[in-house]
Amino acid sequence: MKKLIALSALCALVSLLLIAAPAMAEETRSIQLPAPQTDGGRPLMQALQERRSNREFAGDKLPPQVLSDLLWAADGVNRPDDGRRTAPSAMNWQEIDIYVALAEGLYLYEPKTHSLKLIVAQDLRGKTGKQGFVDDAPLNLIYVADHKRIGLMTKAVTSTEDRALYTAADTGCIVQNVYLFCASAGLSTVVRGWIDRDGLAKAMNLRDDQKIILAQTVGYPKKK
Repeated sequence: MKKLIALSALCALVSLLLIAAPAMAEETRSIQLPAPQTDGGRPLMQALQERRSNREFAGDKLPPQVLSDLLWAADGVNRPDDGRRTAPSAMNWQEIDIYVALAEGLYLYEPKTHSLKLIVAQDLRGKTGKQGFVDDAPLNLIYVADHKRIGLMTKAVTSTEDRALYTAADTGCIVQNVYLFCASAGLSTVVRGWIDRDGLAKAMNLRDDQKIILAQTVGYPKKK
């Protein structure tokens, strides 16, 4: 009788775990960021005065709130009524995606839900550039242009040169938002173009019509 009771309890526990497993897996595949804090930081003119590129980073992780504020400043939704962003984009394509390379894995920033979606459960920081500091810096952002999204919005931009121009300009707006946020929050950052784009795109499982434009490293300043 005791063995029967124990067996029944074990079966019940297994059933509960099987029911809970999908939900637990889904939780690990996405991270809901805390709401951005938009009332702090240094004044704009001071941030412009202190904006600069730094290539030395401490290994300390960015707290969730700092990561949340950073991504919202980069290209978050600042007008919920129509979904428009903190960074402009040509014809409001919103074709630039921000991939977030952390030690825990590669995530895609979802501005509409202000969340991170797991893409690759591996540390890809070392693949985001050819500079030595990318391996140990806590965060590398990869800016990817989704050309399929351009095609859905307009037929006016068809040439490769036009697409390269617009996607580069839109990426530059996001990059500068990150620079100004970092200057305001006391973080170090540098934008980078020295990337093995083919190798990184393969590691990120990108489609052929998704193009890596630039990467940007962010972290706390390295202590002297």
